[in-house]
Amino acid sequence: MPAPVADLVLTGARVIDPETGLDGVRAVGLTGGTITSVGAVAPPAREVWDVTGQVLAPGFIDLHSHAQSTTGLRLQALDGVTTALELEAGVLPVAGAYARAEAEGRPVNFGFSASWTDARMHVLDGVPLDADGSLDLFATHQSLPNWRGPAGDRDVARVLDLLEGAVADGALGIGVLVGYAPDSGRAEYFRLAGLAARLGVPTFTHTRYISTAEPGTSLEGALEVIAAAAGTGAHMHMCHVNSTSTRMIDEVAGAIDTARRRGVRVSTEAYPYGAGATVIGAAFLAPEVLSRLGIGPQQLTYLPTGERVADAARLAELRAADPGGDVVVHFLDEDDPADLAVLERSFTLPDTAIATDAMPLVASGGMPLVASGGMPLVASGGMPLVASGGMPLVASGGEPGPGDAAGPDEWPPAPGLLTHPRSAGSYARTLRWLVRERGLLTLTEALRRSSLLPAQLLEDAVPAMRRKGRVQVGADADLVVLDPDTVTDHATYTRVVPSTGFRHVLVGGTPVVRDGELQLSALPGRPVRSGDR
Repeated sequence: MPAPVADLVLTGARVIDPETGLDGVRAVGLTGGTITSVGAVAPPAREVWDVTGQVLAPGFIDLHSHAQSTTGLRLQALDGVTTALELEAGVLPVAGAYARAEAEGRPVNFGFSASWTDARMHVLDGVPLDADGSLDLFATHQSLPNWRGPAGDRDVARVLDLLEGAVADGALGIGVLVGYAPDSGRAEYFRLAGLAARLGVPTFTHTRYISTAEPGTSLEGALEVIAAAAGTGAHMHMCHVNSTSTRMIDEVAGAIDTARRRGVRVSTEAYPYGAGATVIGAAFLAPEVLSRLGIGPQQLTYLPTGERVADAARLAELRAADPGGDVVVHFLDEDDPADLAVLERSFTLPDTAIATDAMPLVASGGMPLVASGGMPLVASGGMPLVASGGMPLVASGGEPGPGDAAGPDEWPPAPGLLTHPRSAGSYARTLRWLVRERGLLTLTEALRRSSLLPAQLLEDAVPAMRRKGRVQVGADADLVVLDPDTVTDHATYTRVVPSTGFRHVLVGGTPVVRDGELQLSALPGRPVRSGDR
């Protein structure tokens, strides 16, 4: 009987499947969005691509992407990403977020967790939840008075009810930005972990503390996550262990490793940069506590103006005027060998997934912020708040409340936009720096941490993830074809530039990147929901 005709066959590549250990030249056939053959002999096909000399691997699964616009996801596709999930912060209501993304179309697969902070803002500060699941709610309402603090039993129950309803609507777990509400209380966090265990979904935690100074160290924050997992049986995922652990990475990694060996379900992720990014109104960036991070205001770059924050007074002004504004936080000096060694040790912890913490593109370089009324933002003394070049910062002309002027959702990204380079280059940088230059990870291990491992972390809650992160018959045709000798990142802290070296990126068998070029008409991304099979 003749072999079935495949839609597409890729021939000549070195095929790496991290799960089975396959590492050899194979022909891979794709039909209807599924891998239908992996073998030495190419089956008959309607179309054949010769990818000799390239590596063919599972597409990368990013557990931690806040860059959920079409433009943001296109930057990630050019970095090898085929599935980008917003799991740390999450969103409410998730049904609306899924519906909007499906209606608009996305270049890669997408999914969301249920947002604990959104639920708290709604319950404790009366913030309305947009029907379409706006991802801007967290940044927009940073300055409200109650959501960061403790809640009574009745309000905690309301928060947990919202989260349970979101999981029923497909949320992939619960996103817990407890580091932004450090006074919220440990009992609520423990109750939330118990809910996750009962629902059979993970939690994704930004730990409560980032500090080497007692009390409230990074180690204490990590131990809270481990204790919640041990005490409830929940799968607790610790986000960006590199940036929240900082110079306590050895202690944090040792605690996680010991807990895992004793059967505690704790997982981790990291990105290969010495700087983080967040909103300038974050609790841990307040001038009076900033020194606990081992840095000063000058280690902060406020993206809406592109300025390095001059001093504590300027930081206080910016936090008051635009608490949701994006800021890059230089925790570690990547040019300092000692600091670089600290960052590298984040990746020696076994089974740490590569995840980007990708951020949206924002207007910078003196461009005005756009909010209601178009009036200048003013500091507490009544004077207009100005950028370093002397231009007033303007409260945004069409969006409710303060915040960055989000860049237009168009390709290529408009000049003058900024974001953290991890948003465009995390995976290429991993392959260039950690694999090719430093030899800290093998190519196969880096590919496993970028694809199979994230899929496995979600499989209990999302059985459909068993078809991702693999190059096997029956797996989803989410694939990358790359040149391991030339793949590299180009994005910097001052320039948004896509990665290169990814020759083809296919999502459900549809090329989103072909011959290194973005396919603008391709929007094959599909939703990933809890319970999906």
